[in-house]
Amino acid sequence: MQKLSFERSLKLFEKASRLIPGGVNSPVRAFKSVDTHPLFIERAQGAYMWDVDGNRMLDYIGSWGPAILGHSHPEVVAAVQKALPNGFSYGAPCALEIKIAELVQELVPSIEMVRLVSSGTEACMAALRLARGFTGREKIVKFTGCYHGHADMLLVKAGSGMATLGIPGSPGVPQGSTQDTLTLPFNDVAGLKALFAKQGSEIAAVIIEPFVGNANFIRPLDGYLELLSELCRASGALLIFDEVMTGFRVGLGGVQGLKGIKPDLTTLGKVIGGGMPIGAYGGRADVMAKIAPSGPVYQAGTLSGNPIAVTCGIKTLELLRSNYSFTDLAKRTRALVHGLKDSATRHGIPMSVDSEGGMFGFIFSEKLPHSYEEASTARVDLFKQFFRGMLHQGIYLAPSAFEAGFVSFAHTDQDIQETIAAADYVFAHLSQY
Repeated sequence: MQKLSFERSLKLFEKASRLIPGGVNSPVRAFKSVDTHPLFIERAQGAYMWDVDGNRMLDYIGSWGPAILGHSHPEVVAAVQKALPNGFSYGAPCALEIKIAELVQELVPSIEMVRLVSSGTEACMAALRLARGFTGREKIVKFTGCYHGHADMLLVKAGSGMATLGIPGSPGVPQGSTQDTLTLPFNDVAGLKALFAKQGSEIAAVIIEPFVGNANFIRPLDGYLELLSELCRASGALLIFDEVMTGFRVGLGGVQGLKGIKPDLTTLGKVIGGGMPIGAYGGRADVMAKIAPSGPVYQAGTLSGNPIAVTCGIKTLELLRSNYSFTDLAKRTRALVHGLKDSATRHGIPMSVDSEGGMFGFIFSEKLPHSYEEASTARVDLFKQFFRGMLHQGIYLAPSAFEAGFVSFAHTDQDIQETIAAADYVFAHLSQY
């Protein structure tokens, strides 16, 4: 088996660190939690990326989710190239915004009206402002380990890079910004019931990753989301599904499509832009009608609905709807994670795995976690060694023990088998990494 060289990436990282805080423009990219330096990517195609050292990496991040068709899908590229001569951004309405709104409504029926924004963070921030404006209440509820972007009110016991770097909050966030943010452990049924019994009438909204992807991969206990929906309905609080990561990833209709649950609001991102910066939030028409200019809750964005990002998203969603089978994707993803687990077991290494659609998680623990608190007890030291070993075998995994991974439609059965073979080699030589 090979051991790759990353000398040029290291030199670029050293230079970037003199110009950019931490050398990166988003914290988890720094590879700090895996005790190495990041790779600098030069190009990506299909299931692969090539770094500046010329190494070909089999990619299981997919730009953290949006590359569900694989990188640079030719039909998506062609659609964007056709749109480019017409201009990048108008700051005015265009017909493409209507087309993507229709597609989103068709695929996620709970979304009766939708507002386009430029990121998942922006979508979650705006959805919570809307919920407060609609209900006239101040308190919001989130769950430990769930990450909904870096808005001040949400940087409380967050997942993603916050979990990876071990940061419980963030300097610069005023105490007043988080005083009305209540947190609960994910899957804590008793705690959920107790909170609503005590403060249900004060809660504007509950925001949740219905399958947690920012604390590894954690699925809800049977009946948990249904209970949450019932409690919200009974108390008058709005239920917000953050499907930025799960939307069009675990299934064409997201988690709500799999579970048959209709949240009041949904936040989306990643896949609906096909890799371009975009986000959206939407839901009940009576709630969405409160957004300016039809209502008093203000939210705006110059680049929202820009024709290039929307074109990329439209073509991605059209292809997903008509050309691809999520059953096949789920089968391939299960083959990956169960292959990893079987290999780990042969080498006496504790590992638990789970997946849904093209989203997966693996954790160095004897049992699957039901919460971030349980996930945080896993063997992070084993993950670090495994990550570095797989990187040297040309397998690019999320550089964090607390992030989900992604299989795209561009991944082949052969890619999966090559990944499992690489893992088997790394497990056999884990101490070398």
